[in-house]
Amino acid sequence: MNHESIFNMTRRQTLIARSIVYTILTAREDGKPARKPTLLKRALRLFYMYWLTFRLAREDIFRTLRRVWMVDEDDYKASFNVRKQSNTKNKEVLIPMGDKGYSGSTFFRTNDGAYLVKSIPRYFEHDFFKNDMLIPYADHMRANRSSLLVHITNFLESAHKSIGTLLGLAPSHHIVMENIMYGQDQDQDQDQDQESHNGPKPPKWESWDLKPSSYFFPERDIAGGALTSQATKSKLADEFNEKIWLTEAQATEFQRQLENDTLFLAHCNAVDYSLFLVRISAPDAPTTEPEPPLIQLEETGTEPSPPFALPSPPSWRTGIVSSDGKEVYRAAVLDFFWATHTVHAKAMTTLVQGYNLIDNQGPMSITTDSREYRSRFLDMCRELVEVQS
Repeated sequence: MNHESIFNMTRRQTLIARSIVYTILTAREDGKPARKPTLLKRALRLFYMYWLTFRLAREDIFRTLRRVWMVDEDDYKASFNVRKQSNTKNKEVLIPMGDKGYSGSTFFRTNDGAYLVKSIPRYFEHDFFKNDMLIPYADHMRANRSSLLVHITNFLESAHKSIGTLLGLAPSHHIVMENIMYGQDQDQDQDQDQESHNGPKPPKWESWDLKPSSYFFPERDIAGGALTSQATKSKLADEFNEKIWLTEAQATEFQRQLENDTLFLAHCNAVDYSLFLVRISAPDAPTTEPEPPLIQLEETGTEPSPPFALPSPPSWRTGIVSSDGKEVYRAAVLDFFWATHTVHAKAMTTLVQGYNLIDNQGPMSITTDSREYRSRFLDMCRELVEVQS
């Protein structure tokens, strides 16, 4: 990649990031832009390439969810405002994390590492989430405080058409979600200081994006993967060949919550979601003050600081200590935007069925039935766990 391409990419990322931050910091309570553009500006913004005017879709729902998750609004906005953060080395409003998957999504993280911003560029995915899944998702999360589904705190959509969105150069929809790797950056900064004196240390933080591997993946299974580049194959789901060491009570609760969450996803016809697993060495895991009981919250009106106020007992969002006390695990279910009833999914299913007439490889994770995907996903999760008394 030449210097001009790198410059253009950096400029694109910077303008999109600033558009997102401006929206979150200035939008009205109903989610609409703070200022109504003049007629001339509304005409001219069609020619915007990367700067977009966003609105916060269904801000009433997400404001309620943030309240359920005990996220203070001022602290939440402070995560998107580097002027409100002390001791920040990087002064970028959002830090780009690159393209992390097949969907073409781009990622940013807030300067403090508390939240991620992910683009949802494909119409059938962001339309499904907004119009079919959002209200059921909110109901499920309100009723299930210990849900493993990732906490989505905002949904941004472009408030206008532009050349950038029409050409697919600037994604028109984004979600903001919690970052369960929160604390890693601070840990790495300390490691860098120590390495200069004591030499390299083994990794404290490890993560895996896990899906059932028994499905047909063309990039892996056609001609043994010889027709696909290593860069493309690296975007496939990870493999975890070790074990999560849990007590019997921890394992039972983990499985119960997974069954509850995946039943909800199956009812929504969602497939292809993944389990994002984080492992941290116990002595180095971040610590957080325990969350006060709900009764105390109601009496005092105080709220713990976001984004990871530890419930009591600890949750998979904040860290579960392994049965041997040596490791801390975090986990969340991600990427539940692919629905089997959408036109795009049906077209992909027909395509794969046609291929199976020639070489019967079975369904892909994006063309299978939602209940069948749930069954394989739960089997995968059961195999990860080893009970140790």
